[in-house]
Amino acid sequence: MKLITATMILALAAGAASEKRILPFDYEIHDFPNGLRLVTVPTPFPNVVALEIVVQTGSRNEIEPGKSGFAHFFEHMMFRGTREFPPEKFQAVLQQAGASNNASTSDDFTHYYTTFSKPDLETMLRMEADRFQNLDYPLPEFKTEALAVLGEYNKSIANPFQKLNEVMRATAFSKHTYQHTTIGFLKDIQDMPNQFDYSKEFFRRYYRPEYTTILVMGDIQPSQVKGWVEKYWGSWKRGDYKAPVPVEPPQDGPKSAHVDWPSPTLPIFSVAFHGPAFSDTEKDTAALDLILFLGFSENSPLYKKLVLEEQKVDILAGSNPDHIDPYLFSAFARVKKREDMDYVREQLLSTFAGFKDALVSVKKLDEVKRHLRYQFALGLDNSEAVARTLAYYIALRRTPETIEKLYESYARLTPEDLRAVARKYFQESSRTIVTLAPGGSR
Repeated sequence: MKLITATMILALAAGAASEKRILPFDYEIHDFPNGLRLVTVPTPFPNVVALEIVVQTGSRNEIEPGKSGFAHFFEHMMFRGTREFPPEKFQAVLQQAGASNNASTSDDFTHYYTTFSKPDLETMLRMEADRFQNLDYPLPEFKTEALAVLGEYNKSIANPFQKLNEVMRATAFSKHTYQHTTIGFLKDIQDMPNQFDYSKEFFRRYYRPEYTTILVMGDIQPSQVKGWVEKYWGSWKRGDYKAPVPVEPPQDGPKSAHVDWPSPTLPIFSVAFHGPAFSDTEKDTAALDLILFLGFSENSPLYKKLVLEEQKVDILAGSNPDHIDPYLFSAFARVKKREDMDYVREQLLSTFAGFKDALVSVKKLDEVKRHLRYQFALGLDNSEAVARTLAYYIALRRTPETIEKLYESYARLTPEDLRAVARKYFQESSRTIVTLAPGGSR
């Protein structure tokens, strides 16, 4: 397979930039009567095709008490096969095609992806259509996979950063399903082997065409792809379920929690503020993205001070992940000495406050905008990366055009916008601080 190289992408992105567009490729969108959406992206690179199937169902959709973890569970279960393509046959076809195939789950969506050669496109669309419409698994296989999910939880939660994230979410959220991580609450995962009937209901609700977008990118003819999707996916029945996701009420005061870690580790703490839902038109999302880079990236003054100069911290980072509903803007640090925790925490809080008090210089803001644009283009260094990036934004708005809108929002931001957004969200009443260290909290 010939991959798209970074040089090729940058050349295309440079051409797009001259036209004030960030995407280096054109695309077509087709909506089928059953609600299924097809996005086709022809590229000039021969023989390679990337197939991305995005289901707008993640842990956000797990609205019943005691039933968390099922979106992630189906990322596993979808590889259990159908009557036409049982697991051994499914894998044999992939192996014969030399295809790479995997999946992932997030808070808001589940994502299945395959990369292969052009002649195998129809076969891949047929196999995927079959498992999306005809997934079949008996009770013993269900229980086996549920136990595998429990094993995955136990492995992941042994990481202190994973535990910190779990406690942060459980502390910061009181009603919204973002309260639990993608893998789910432990007690729910332990009970999952008893939820066979509910698993069938979950699949019936959410694995439906109105929640699904197919992205096909590479050496393709859109009209031909459309015909194959119509052939194999056109009879898929639209569903009738919409999850009543609970709305998170405003936080009414600062919160805190401590994780008493049972083994030796460097202390970690995280500071989070409730932020907005993703928007490609409102300034809040874009402004917080720029604040994240300015305040907590490896290029930030705080990183230079705490990590490089004073060497009190060995890991410093921030997070502003895009979410369908309002989520968290956070920063975290791992401190080398426990006695420095108070000092480092005050440095982080001072950085947040600085964006509320002072204006970023126009020169610095323009530099960051250019950097983010270049960084985006540089990340599209192969065909899988391009398709994966498009799929991420498709999960949010079902169209790659949201990327253009977001970068247009970046371009319009002023120093006054950043300050206004910081004042809006970085309020003590919406703040949560979680620490993790052996022994009690400081």
